[in-house]
Amino acid sequence: MNEKVKETMISAICAVISIGAFLLLWWWGTHFTTLSKLMPDPVTVFSSLIEYCVGTVGKCSLIVHMLNSLRRVLIGFLLGSLVGISLGLLMGRYMLARAIFNPIFRFIRPIPPIAWIPISIVWFGLGEQAKIFLIFLAAFANTTLNAMTGAMSVDPEIINASRMLGAKERQIFTTIVIPAAVPSIFAGLQVGISSAWASVVAAEMIKAQNGLGWTIQAGMDNNNMTQILAGIIMIGVVGFLLAYIMRKAEEVMCRWNKSGR
Repeated sequence: MNEKVKETMISAICAVISIGAFLLLWWWGTHFTTLSKLMPDPVTVFSSLIEYCVGTVGKCSLIVHMLNSLRRVLIGFLLGSLVGISLGLLMGRYMLARAIFNPIFRFIRPIPPIAWIPISIVWFGLGEQAKIFLIFLAAFANTTLNAMTGAMSVDPEIINASRMLGAKERQIFTTIVIPAAVPSIFAGLQVGISSAWASVVAAEMIKAQNGLGWTIQAGMDNNNMTQILAGIIMIGVVGFLLAYIMRKAEEVMCRWNKSGR
């Protein structure tokens, strides 16, 4: 048996065992301890999850709520990644850009997106722009840092050799710096998409009418723990799939790099 196939099988078996053990512990706790006073058992939650997907939670099904959240996340993530990668590459390659923008970036980066909620409301109101802005910030910080790190890690000897061969600065940037930074950029994109998806709950608590964050908030308002857990499970599943897709994209585009295998 191929070593890679064997590792995949072992990982899959271990994942099934760990998830099964967690569900069994959850079921036992809700049937034989006082945990049942705080939350429903897994059978109830997963059966309700299916009902929410084909039925309605509020004005639409849980699937539609998920798609609305995914739309916001993808818009914010694409905008944040585009700005972050561009700024990161410039800061990593050019000392002047780093001197101008890096102090501001280092100040903004540790601030969690949820702390920007009051400012986003003042700037953008209670509409979609405020939610996308928070998701934008979550993606922007990680992609900027990794793009800058990747651009700064380019071997100076390669750049000097290309200059000796007559390469212009634009050619160095597009044919050497950017390709060398691609693995770091993809690492930032993986963290960025996870951070952006995690921020959707906070973003959709800003007077949203739909989305998974709204589903959880509505469950809190109605004291419906089953709805809250169904929303949390959906967020976890979609977040896992987004990270998986990003890893597969890295494997395809970075086959020449060990980190992409």
